[in-house]
Amino acid sequence: MASIRYHARINRSPDEVWALVSDAGGLDTWFPGVDACTFDGEVRTVSTMGIEIEERVVLSDPDLRRFQYTIVGGPMVPEHHLATIDVLEDGDGSLLVYACDVRPDDAVALLAPVYESATRAVKDHLEGTSG
Repeated sequence: MASIRYHARINRSPDEVWALVSDAGGLDTWFPGVDACTFDGEVRTVSTMGIEIEERVVLSDPDLRRFQYTIVGGPMVPEHHLATIDVLEDGDGSLLVYACDVRPDDAVALLAPVYESATRAVKDHLEGTSG
């Protein structure tokens, strides 16, 4: 199994960061390339680049500020996929950690750039910057 992990220091409170990343139906407001997103209480459907991907929310824990999901439907469903977003206190700001365990290992080539840009996008969205 392969692992991916990216992190960003964000100049916002952990509660502000958590509010953004834990909104399962609001992915289209900050995640690059997402055209639309719906959430039915357990599964979110993400429309991107003309395809739909279904992700089941595994955990949304406001005390830990941990959000986890797994891909369950779409054109590519990995043998194993678990993405985890953690929001940690970091001085007067937050540390966002976006990680994913995936199998087969070669799925990393497809997913790593997606999660890297998503990590950067959370920071840019909350701090009002771009690039």
